[in-house]
Amino acid sequence: MSVFTIIDVEQAINYWRELKPAGQDAALCREARVLADAYGQMIFSRADAIEASSLNSEQIQALTSALDQRGLSR
Repeated sequence: MSVFTIIDVEQAINYWRELKPAGQDAALCREARVLADAYGQMIFSRADAIEASSLNSEQIQALTSALDQRGLSR
């Protein structure tokens, strides 16, 4: 069972923000947005980690792609 820490999620969000910066409307790119939903849930529930089984496929893809690109893959 895969588990991602809140630091993993934060690093993935930052990766996507650097790769695809917000435009004039200050909106996050799709990948960062879907991860921000999971990140917000983690903060709200004070969770240090989240199981992959509680993420949807889009969140897992955005998370693992970013971590792979940063050399932090699991």
